[in-house]
Amino acid sequence: MPKINGNEIRPGNVLEHDGHLWAAVKVDHVKPGKGGAFAQVELKNLRNGSKLNERFRSADKVERVRLEQKDMQFLYEADGRLTFMDAETYEQVELDADILGERRPFLQDGMTIVVEFHEAEALNATLPQKVICEIVETEPVVKGQTAANSFKPAVLDNGVRVTVPPFIAQGEKIVVNTETMEYSERA
Repeated sequence: MPKINGNEIRPGNVLEHDGHLWAAVKVDHVKPGKGGAFAQVELKNLRNGSKLNERFRSADKVERVRLEQKDMQFLYEADGRLTFMDAETYEQVELDADILGERRPFLQDGMTIVVEFHEAEALNATLPQKVICEIVETEPVVKGQTAANSFKPAVLDNGVRVTVPPFIAQGEKIVVNTETMEYSERA
């Protein structure tokens, strides 16, 4: 595995630190008035979800881990576990439902997502950046309401609340960005 300097750590990098696999969530480069610069890194354990704040100086070397990424199809959820299938080998993998966090409602039957593996162990899952959802509840369209940057609340078919432009009506399909959990465009 390649070693990188502490100042080369970027958000999204997977590192091996203290015998565990960690994902860099947030990285702040700090240059104090006295002493050398360092990177303040917020790490998330990929196996148990615990968090850790660590300082890495530019002289510190850390192991950067490359995860194998596979496209897998979502099959079903049972007992808090999500089951995915590799479309080529038909091999099935189970992951904890908490792995998707607040983005879990956007997972739809048959959806293809990216599952990341480290030495045949499934560690992480990533939803597509954009998902199509239907508006089930929102205020009616008001004629002449064209104020710039005005948004109204709406409830999607998966129960998630988002804000949408005033011209979007109930029953319409919209595209939602799963990273920001915001309205993107009409479908």
